[in-house]
Amino acid sequence: MLSEALDRINRDQEDVAAVFKRMRFAGVRLVTLSEGEISELHVGLKGTMNALFLKDLALKTNRGIRGRVEAGKLGGGNAYGYRVVKQLDAKGDPIRGEREIIEFEAEIVRRIFCEYAAGKGPQRIAADLNREGVVSPSGGRWSDTTIRGSRTVGSGILNCEL
Repeated sequence: MLSEALDRINRDQEDVAAVFKRMRFAGVRLVTLSEGEISELHVGLKGTMNALFLKDLALKTNRGIRGRVEAGKLGGGNAYGYRVVKQLDAKGDPIRGEREIIEFEAEIVRRIFCEYAAGKGPQRIAADLNREGVVSPSGGRWSDTTIRGSRTVGSGILNCEL
């Protein structure tokens, strides 16, 4: 099997070792353009280096997000109820993290929180919004996961820190 580099197969050390073990058992050589033929030594050392790289990247990313939040900006992507404000600084570079409230959507967000706090479940809230023709954040219909979130959908309205 040919790959660009070992970290393109997987950055998780345990997963790389498992792939390597299965391929060896099947008699398949693993070759990368950057490291050549992969051996147990590559899996151990590169796997450790990749794991450390990911840990360092996560720390830097979180520090950058925290810095933006402390400066009064948004730390990440957009959320329902807000629109991105596009502005340039004195040098002509984009000013990132500026948002403004979309009042109609903010009213829907407040409504979702009030109804949920009053005991209405995410499925019922979504059904009511759909019945009223309120467009969801994705531009389509509301679902319970849009309200509560899931691993594949993301944080959902109720779990969005923004």
